[in-house]
Amino acid sequence: MTKKILLSGIVGTVVYYLLGWLVYGLILTDKSSGESSLTFIFLGCLFYAFTIAYIYAKLAHISSLKAGFNAGVVIGVLFSLSWYFFMYAEFNLRELIEEVIVGGLMTGILGGVIAFVNKKIG
Repeated sequence: MTKKILLSGIVGTVVYYLLGWLVYGLILTDKSSGESSLTFIFLGCLFYAFTIAYIYAKLAHISSLKAGFNAGVVIGVLFSLSWYFFMYAEFNLRELIEEVIVGGLMTGILGGVIAFVNKKIG
């Protein structure tokens, strides 16, 4: 694993974990049951951040904040749509839109941070 992937993945993990705490712990508290294991949430953030870091460094060569954010929004929207249809048995348009907006913005920020770190490392 390259230094770029390792460092951007670690920074991305911390940023995504804190974003999740801000969004789901403070803003959208109705979306969280409070019964989740913080260890497993952290591990989910870790693997998601490293997935984005790997894609940006090895496959797409994304290293600007703007390109990272834009690619992250697209990945986040697609992933959120996939996750919504896997996890929810009943269709609810408001929940779907909320999930797509939150997932897109959070992954956009994650992607921007990872691309920024990639650029700084060179």
